[in-house]
Amino acid sequence: MNSISRYFLPASDWKTQQIILTGDEAHHCTRVLRSKLGETVEIFDGIGNSSQGKITSLTKDKVEILLHNQPKPSNKSPEIHLIQSIPKGGNMELIVQKAVELGITSIQPLITEHTIVRNEQMEKKRNKWERIALEACKQCGQNFLPIIHPAQTLPNWISNHASSQINIVAALLPNSKPLSEIVTNKPNSASFLIGPEGDFSDTEYQKIIEAGYLPATLGNIVLRVETATLYCLSIIKHELSK
Repeated sequence: MNSISRYFLPASDWKTQQIILTGDEAHHCTRVLRSKLGETVEIFDGIGNSSQGKITSLTKDKVEILLHNQPKPSNKSPEIHLIQSIPKGGNMELIVQKAVELGITSIQPLITEHTIVRNEQMEKKRNKWERIALEACKQCGQNFLPIIHPAQTLPNWISNHASSQINIVAALLPNSKPLSEIVTNKPNSASFLIGPEGDFSDTEYQKIIEAGYLPATLGNIVLRVETATLYCLSIIKHELSK
C-alpha cells in the first residue's frame, strides 16, 4: 500500500509547479484523508505522469500544492483491453477495482442475451465504475487511469470494435485452447472477452469467433464470472510482462 496520499489532476491543469485541487479531490484531501498543511502528497494525471509536492494552502474547497519537480512519466505496459459482460449484483464493481490493479487499459461493459441489466441505470453505473477505477489508481499507485466505455450490446460492439494484436474469448467450446498456447508471442496489445452468467449463446459465439476472437479454455472447473475475469487478466498480464 502506498504510504503517501495520492490525488488525481488532469494533465491540462498542470500549468505550473503550483497546482490546485478543487471539487471531489479537494474534499477527499481535506475531509476524508484529513491531510495537513506542509504534508507531502503525490499527484498523478491518469496518462502516466506523477509528481510529489507539499501542501502550501488548504481549505475545504481548495488545496494548493507546490510540486518538488516536473512530472515523471511511468513506463507504459502492453495494452490490455477487457470486454466484460455485465454480471449480476455488484460484481462489476469488484472486477473494475481488481482490473485496475492489474494494469488494465480499458473496460468495455457488454450487454448480451443472458445479461440482466436495466438500461436506464447504465450511465449511473458507469459513473460509479469510473469512481471506483480512480480510487483504485490512487490506492495501488497506478498512474494510468483506464477508460471505461459506455455499455454496448454485443452486436453493436462487434460492428464497431477495434482489434488488438491478439483477441481472446473465454469459451466453453470443444475447440478452446489453453491461454498458454494462444499467447505464444509477446503482443503489444491484447483484448479479452468474458461472458455473463449462463455464458454466450451459440449465435453469440459464432459472431464472436467470426470477429476474430480465439476461444480459450480456463480448465475443467466452471468459474464464476468475476473469478474467470481476474484469472484471465492475471495470466495475460504475466505473459505480456515477460
